[in-house]
Amino acid sequence: MFDLEMIQGFYNSFSQKVKATREIVNHPLTATEKILYAHLFDQNTISNFYRGEDYVEFHPDRVAMQDATAQMALLQFLQAGKSRTAVPSTVHCDHLIQAKDGAVKDLDIAKVTNGEVYSFLESVSNKYGIGFWKPGAGIIHQVILENYAFPGGMMIGTDSHTVNAGGLGMIAIGVGGADAVDVMAGMPWELKFPKLIGIKLTGKLSGWTSAKDVILKVAGLLTVKGGTGAIVEYFGPGAESLSCTGKGTICNMGAEIGATTSMFGFDQSMADYLTKTGRKEVAELALKNQANLIADKEIYENPEQFFDQVFEINLSELEPHINGPFTPDLATPISKFAKAVKENNWPEKLDVGLIGSCTNSSYEDISRAASLAQQAIDKNLKAKADYTITPGSELVRYTVERDGYLDIFDKMGGVVLANACGPCIGQWARQGADKLEKNSIITSFNRNFAKRNDGNPNTHGFVASPEIVTALAIAGDMTFNPLTDSLMNENGEAVMLDEPIGYELPADGFYADDIGYQAPGKDGSQTEIVVNPSSERLQLLSPFTPWDGKNITGMTLLIKAKGKCTTDHISMAGPWLRFRGHLDNISNNMLIGAINAFNDKTDNVKNQLTGLYDSVPNVQRDYKAKGIPTIVVGDENYGEGSSREHAAMEPRHLGVRVVLVRSFARIHETNLKKQGMLGLTFANKSDYDNIHEDDRFDFIDLDSFIPGEPLTLKVIHANGETEQILCNHTYNDTQIEWFRAGSALNKIAKENK
Repeated sequence: MFDLEMIQGFYNSFSQKVKATREIVNHPLTATEKILYAHLFDQNTISNFYRGEDYVEFHPDRVAMQDATAQMALLQFLQAGKSRTAVPSTVHCDHLIQAKDGAVKDLDIAKVTNGEVYSFLESVSNKYGIGFWKPGAGIIHQVILENYAFPGGMMIGTDSHTVNAGGLGMIAIGVGGADAVDVMAGMPWELKFPKLIGIKLTGKLSGWTSAKDVILKVAGLLTVKGGTGAIVEYFGPGAESLSCTGKGTICNMGAEIGATTSMFGFDQSMADYLTKTGRKEVAELALKNQANLIADKEIYENPEQFFDQVFEINLSELEPHINGPFTPDLATPISKFAKAVKENNWPEKLDVGLIGSCTNSSYEDISRAASLAQQAIDKNLKAKADYTITPGSELVRYTVERDGYLDIFDKMGGVVLANACGPCIGQWARQGADKLEKNSIITSFNRNFAKRNDGNPNTHGFVASPEIVTALAIAGDMTFNPLTDSLMNENGEAVMLDEPIGYELPADGFYADDIGYQAPGKDGSQTEIVVNPSSERLQLLSPFTPWDGKNITGMTLLIKAKGKCTTDHISMAGPWLRFRGHLDNISNNMLIGAINAFNDKTDNVKNQLTGLYDSVPNVQRDYKAKGIPTIVVGDENYGEGSSREHAAMEPRHLGVRVVLVRSFARIHETNLKKQGMLGLTFANKSDYDNIHEDDRFDFIDLDSFIPGEPLTLKVIHANGETEQILCNHTYNDTQIEWFRAGSALNKIAKENK
């Protein structure tokens, strides 16, 4: 068992912290508030914080990093001047394994292809006391749920789906690597005190409906930015009826509504899961503290008085949903989906169904999907679409293999992939994707932006529960509704699929021969970190240049991004994942997916020095070489999606000084601040329309940059006319110091010296 002493220490003081908080704020507390206040960096700073306004310093219990983002996080930590991490931390090798031929071959190839990176991560982990989860051990969020998450705890992770741990009653938040460095270095971690969204669940799931349908419904209600700046707290009798891993699924995909995180109050399903995963002592501690791991009764009696928004969903009436394509918040109940397919001319033929990922790879998910696969075998139905299964961890994979489920998938024609992210994040060597043909796939993953899974912009990606994915893969038809429609089997008989059945937890418990964990050495002082200067995968960092204290003038527009511009558009994954530890090489993908508002093309912007159009990185490198500062202009919810800080580090590295948008996604805005960038928003959103391709920009009052006061940007048009636009910002004094120092890391390193 991991961290038992730390967890015991937390529970020993938890009750007193909640009591002290209630006395000072003088109102009933939600479960979210109890956990947040119990993790203040300084308990003497308890105050009735204003939601959405006050910046608050926290002390998370632990840090988790996946291999793609861990590279840059640990490269930054090397500069922090510390000999050991201040809190328990782990690295998980899950993102760099490409899905192609199946689990065994793909894992063997990954160990060779990524050997240099794995060796680097392993050596840094050994040196600084970081737990190392080897390739094949599983997807970070599933491994965290099985081993580290605990009710009432607080953690940060360098992946937006860190929020998965909310299924075990934890405040778990996705961050950039620089935030992880703060916490690992023993510094306070800063967060704007979140607003609270309450979602009351009543009734009980049955039949084809699953926990995945709850979050698919919520995504439709709140959209991709409806949860920005807020924590979503689920409660009610319906919440208590859900399995712990089902709760994890809901929290996991809460990242798709922009929420800071999501969580459930502690209940018996969490205690059962803790016990089944070998953490009976933690379950007992949580049960003793149960009153402080749920909201006060006044909250449940009158939720509208205590949450900023409240929604109610009756699980008994909830339909299975299918979301997409191209955005995770286009939610359609299955009873209306066939009509939507035809009306929108989406490809009716289904090419591939994919289940698993960090969102839906629990024992319950696999067993319910397998019950449908078994029906296909028994009813002589041949699956019409390709079908893949991605187990979430070696613990789950071994257990479901032991219990016969993988054999069932094999008989149906399914292919089991490695315990890794694979197709969910673009690590999918999909045959024929380069032909760019229009097609449909359906997954139990969480995101479905264009090019997200296979790099093909014409792949229509839909998101549903593993049960619905499996049923549609059997049918090979996107218009098939398993609740009402029959299928023709190999004997020419019309048959229907029965409702899926499954098991919340394995009757014989979880087991694996080797879960894939490697503990760090007790003394890492003699461990040497070696990075080959000629490596194309890894590059030691150099500090960014501090601000000179003067107004930035003579800026050129690099790109005015039109519409949705996610972190996938700013810094693509897929084949670019191999460069996540080499800032200069990965910067060659900067903004290549963003749509240029002046020509509706991607990776095609005007070089104002030559008048010619070229790729975004090439143009920016030319500006950098000639010492010309630049600005990027964007639309609403800029930086939505992944936590990847490369989307902030790349423009910083290549010389972009300002990102000015209509609105930001939370994590990306923070990442820009951490890297010493200016992340600003239009005070008047219509000013976005007044930015021309050949404009120049001067700051007028940057030399008096202070919290709460907008900055003024003079725009000089090509015809000589000028106008001034106000730029809002959310920088506080500490964040302005990051800007002055050149980055948050520069400031930390200076303080540690």
